[in-house]
Amino acid sequence: MTRHLVALSAGLSQPSSTRLLADRLLAATSATLDERGVAHTTEVVELRDLARDVTDMLLTGFAPPRLADVLEKVRTADGLVAVTPIFSGSYSGLFKSFMDVVDPDALRGVPVLLGATAGTPRHSLALEHALRPLFSYLRADVVGTAVFAATDDWGANGSTYDSAGRLQSRIDRAGSELATKVEHYAGAAEDDPFGDVVPFAEQLGR
Repeated sequence: MTRHLVALSAGLSQPSSTRLLADRLLAATSATLDERGVAHTTEVVELRDLARDVTDMLLTGFAPPRLADVLEKVRTADGLVAVTPIFSGSYSGLFKSFMDVVDPDALRGVPVLLGATAGTPRHSLALEHALRPLFSYLRADVVGTAVFAATDDWGANGSTYDSAGRLQSRIDRAGSELATKVEHYAGAAEDDPFGDVVPFAEQLGR
């Protein structure tokens, strides 16, 4: 069975450190799955490209085709990487708006890895007091290690240059944790609305 991983990047600029972190987390997860011989595909979704579509759905209740396609990919994903910039101590408005149009049951039991970026390390706790509660509310299976990257964690060419390698080490650990959950994820069970219906012949026999 081929696993499908989807990364959501809520970065607003191009290039974006948020997208960079999403790519690194996805690559770390993919590398671990490769080592374990688990077939998989990966895809990155830039939420900035869906901003107008998200607004339209919030106003009308209907998803434009492009957004509907992304929502279906999220619903059927075997693993999700979700990365947002931090503004005013919490996730971005774009990230929250997108999550508001995701079906409340779409992420139930889905393995999720959380990441965040900001200009200063002072925002690092937003992962725990903002993002983790959001995905817990959605009943996702969130990995224990979340990854925060401040501006100073990136080199000029996008490489990690913290002297102790702490960021890359955390990325690798988080990717390994997500890979483990993805490897054992059974997939979303389709609810059968008629699964509990008693056959007519059996009803007559009662």
